[in-house]
Amino acid sequence: MRLIRKTLCTVFIVTVPLGILFLWTLSPKYNVVDIRYRTNGVPNGLERDRLWMPSKKYAHISFRMKEDVVGLLSSNSCTCESEGTVPNLPFSNNLFGHIFAFHFEDSFSSSTVERMKKNREREYQNFLLRSQTPADKLIVAKANSPLQYPIQGVEVRPLKTILIPGLAIQASPMEMYRVNLTANLGTFRLSAVVQDVQVEGEGEMNLSLSSTQLDNLNRQLSFVTYTNTLFHPNTADTVTFETDEHQAYFTIKVRYPPTPKLYDSGSPGGYNISALVTIATKTFLRYDKLKALISSIRKYYPTVNIIIADDSEDPERVEGPYIEQYFMPFGKGWFAGRNLAISQVTTKYFLWVDDDFIFSADTKIEKLVDVLEKTKLDLVGGAVKEITGVATTFRQKITVEPGGEDGDCLHTRRGYYQTIEGFPNCVITDGVVNFFLARIEKAQQVGFDPRLARVAHLEFFIDGLGALHVGSCDDVVVHHASKIKLFWQKTETEKLYSKFRHPDSTTNNLKIKHGLFYFKNRFKCLTRN
Repeated sequence: MRLIRKTLCTVFIVTVPLGILFLWTLSPKYNVVDIRYRTNGVPNGLERDRLWMPSKKYAHISFRMKEDVVGLLSSNSCTCESEGTVPNLPFSNNLFGHIFAFHFEDSFSSSTVERMKKNREREYQNFLLRSQTPADKLIVAKANSPLQYPIQGVEVRPLKTILIPGLAIQASPMEMYRVNLTANLGTFRLSAVVQDVQVEGEGEMNLSLSSTQLDNLNRQLSFVTYTNTLFHPNTADTVTFETDEHQAYFTIKVRYPPTPKLYDSGSPGGYNISALVTIATKTFLRYDKLKALISSIRKYYPTVNIIIADDSEDPERVEGPYIEQYFMPFGKGWFAGRNLAISQVTTKYFLWVDDDFIFSADTKIEKLVDVLEKTKLDLVGGAVKEITGVATTFRQKITVEPGGEDGDCLHTRRGYYQTIEGFPNCVITDGVVNFFLARIEKAQQVGFDPRLARVAHLEFFIDGLGALHVGSCDDVVVHHASKIKLFWQKTETEKLYSKFRHPDSTTNNLKIKHGLFYFKNRFKCLTRN
C-alpha cells in the first residue's frame, strides 16, 4: 500500500508541472510594452538645435543681417504690449483701433503663479510627448548622397507589414557594395531572395545587405519589407539608411487610417436641409425670445429639427414638432449648454443660433451648406443684424506667438485672410459670430469648455486653432431681437438674466477665464483690438 502511494505521489509531482508547462506553451505570448512618457526614438544628430548651430566651415565668411526679414522669424520670446492711448469715449476702441494688452499672471498671487507654472510645465512636457512623433522632427538631407529612399508617404498599420518603396543606391564602381537599415519600432524582412546578395539581421531591427554586383543589391532592396512590432495607434518610426560613408533618415508613419463618419443626406439634386442640418441653441430664462426664434424658423424651415439646451431655474416645456428640449441644472452655463446641444445632433451639420435671433428671408441656410459641401472648410459663419441695421460678422484673426518657458502670447485682431474662390461674399478667418454652420464631428472634436459658464465665445475658436478651418459669409443674415429697454421697464426675469449674462468684471468668472488661458492653453498674455 505504501509503495502504491509513493508511485502515485511521484506521478503527480512529475505530471502536474509538465501539464502546466504544456498549457503555457499553448497560451498566447504578450510582449511587455513601455508606453510611459519618454522621448521619441529620434537619433540625437537630428535635433533641431544641433542643425541650426553655426557651421565652422563658413565661419570666416562675413554677412549682413536683413532686419526686415529677420523680424518675421519666430524668436521664442514674445511680449504683449498695448499700443497708444485713446480717449475714454463710447466706441473709442472701434473708432481708434486701440490695442489692449493683458498679462494673465496679474490675476493671481505670486505663490499661486509659481505653483501653477510648475504644474503647467509638467503637463506641457507630457502633452508634447503625447502629441509629437518622429514624423514631426526636422530632417535635413545631406548633399550628394548616393542613397535613394522615400521622403514621405510611407505608412503601415500597427503590427502590420509593408514593402518599403524606392530604396536604392547609386554608387561608383567598387569591390563591395554594402547598405544598412535600422529601425526603432519594427523589423525588416525580405519578400524575395536575390542571387549574390549577402544578408545579415533578417527579422531584426538592423538589416545589412552586401554584394559585389550593384544591380543585384538594388534588386534586393526592392524586396525589403518593414513590420511594425511595437504597438501604438498613431506614431512614426525613424529609419536609418546608410552605407559605409553616407547616412540618411526617413520616417514610416505607424497608424490606423482615420475611421470615416459619413452621413446619408438623401438623394442628390438640391440640398435637403432637414436631412443635413440641425438647429441648436442654448436658452436661459428668455422663453419669450426662444418662442419668437422658433416661430421665425418654422416660417422658412418647418421640418428642421431644433435642439434646445435649457438651464433655467423654473424650466418651461417648449412643445412642438421637430423640437427636442434638454434640461440642465440651474445656471449650469453657456458652454456646458453648447456641449449638451451638439451631443444630440445626428445630422452632418448643425447651425448654432442664440435664443434671441430672428430668421428672415435673408437667413438662407442653403448658402452656408453650399459652402461646406463644396470646400474643405469645417465651419462657416454668417452675419447678425442689429435693430439699428448694422450687421456684424465678428471676423477674428487669431495668432499664437512662441514665448519660451513663460508661455506663449495670444493675439486676436479683427479681420480675415483671403476671399474664397467661387464665393465672393465669403472669406477665410479664424473666428466668427454666434451664428454659424459647422461639421458636427469637427465641433465635437474641439468641444466647448464647460468651465466657461457666463461670458464665452471666442474661446471655442482659440481651442480649435489648427483643428478648425473657418470661413465667414456676410450674405447670410439673421436678425437680433431688440435689446433696447429702459431699466425700469425690465421684468424680474430680465433683471435676473442680465445679472447672469453680464457679470461684474471682478467676479470669479473672469478669473476662471484667465486661469484657463494661463494653464490650459499655456498663454502668458493677450493682445486684442
